[in-house]
Amino acid sequence: MRTFLLYLYFYILLIYNNVNILIKGGEILRIKKFVMSQSPARIIAFGFAATIILGSLILMLPISLNDGVNLKYIDSLYTATSAVCVTGLITVDPANTFTPFGRFILAVLIQIGGLGITSLGTGIIIAMGKRVNFKSRSLVKEALNLNSGKGIVKFIKEIFFTTISFELIGTILSFIAFSKDFSFANALGISAFHSIAAFNNSGFDILGNFQSLAEYKNNVYLNVVTCMLIILGGIGFFVIKDIKTNKLKWKSLSMHSKVVIWVTVILIIFGAIMIKLTNNITWLGALFNSVSARTAGFSTFNLSNFSNAGIIVMIVLMFIGASPGSTGGGIKTTTVFVLFKGIVSAATNKGEKAFKYAIPKNAFRKAAVVTVLGINVVLIGTFLISIFEPQLELRDILFEVVSAYGTVGLTTGITTSLSAASKILSMIIMFIGRLGPMTIVTLWYFSRGERVSYPEGNISIG
Repeated sequence: MRTFLLYLYFYILLIYNNVNILIKGGEILRIKKFVMSQSPARIIAFGFAATIILGSLILMLPISLNDGVNLKYIDSLYTATSAVCVTGLITVDPANTFTPFGRFILAVLIQIGGLGITSLGTGIIIAMGKRVNFKSRSLVKEALNLNSGKGIVKFIKEIFFTTISFELIGTILSFIAFSKDFSFANALGISAFHSIAAFNNSGFDILGNFQSLAEYKNNVYLNVVTCMLIILGGIGFFVIKDIKTNKLKWKSLSMHSKVVIWVTVILIIFGAIMIKLTNNITWLGALFNSVSARTAGFSTFNLSNFSNAGIIVMIVLMFIGASPGSTGGGIKTTTVFVLFKGIVSAATNKGEKAFKYAIPKNAFRKAAVVTVLGINVVLIGTFLISIFEPQLELRDILFEVVSAYGTVGLTTGITTSLSAASKILSMIIMFIGRLGPMTIVTLWYFSRGERVSYPEGNISIG
């Protein structure tokens, strides 16, 4: 563990500070110029990729594996990708595969993925008492989709404090439930892992045998605690900060916070009702699955037994996902809201407004682009896996792909049977879903804008 922490420490310093590394014949290469020349999107993508590879190698170590376990590298890579992308899709059972050390590494990867490479790196720099440079601020701004770099250092501190606080409270509350079925040490470890996984919307569990929370489907207390952790992690740090600053006063909240809260409540209630009406499960199960489908990935019922209508409801919830600046994925709640308002505006010939605010003019365009890109990723992924896995049903493949893209982690049970090609594709989809399609498409080329203006032409729409 000490070696891992030292390696991680060095790795973060490599990205964010002026670090020199020794190469051939003792020559010193300065990488600061190279790093500074890269776009924030590229650095963020590289950070996630490097963390995934490092995590996969550590999970392959004998100290990480239970006795007698022979873990293939592709499964280790898949697990690490799923953890860093806070997804929860797994090809091996964490409890039966990994030792306590391996599970600790898994929790660390989930935590890194939830906080984000840039936020974690900046946080460490702050903890070391060093100055956060302009490049680091730009990275955080890009990663968290902030409008400006003002107040970033303070915001990062609040993110760390909020995360630790909620996860600590979640551990204590979860321990009350798990202590009834496990020894003190095991219950404490399971509770801490569960709290981290729930708040970061990852959906991992270490209960064994791929059961997730099926054994606790009737435990109202644990279901409610888990749901609260998922919701708090999914609404985003912006909203949490806004609520804290304005002391729960609805009128004082920003437009963003109001939209997030309103859409979140609507989706949870709508999802629970539709899941209950389309499947033979309890209201508690319907509510839990409605919350969990919003990128969390925990399950209390076997989804393979869900009706086609129920699966469609779950797919819609997974595709929408959580909110901006959160630990969750999907196209985000604000995107759906802006799309809806834009359509209403076009149909009624009225302005786009909400909560006595005008929606920014370019918001609809951005929301449409994000949605279209997301749909394309899902369609292409579903098409390719249908070719790779002709024996699987289309609904199961579509569900799996949307789950990967939305960084949810729910499955109808096909993950373990996927071929190597499908696993690689699933990892790519998870990676795209975690970073966001807009970030991915700007990795290779992004213009600062056209220098030449052209006259508008005519084109028929609709």
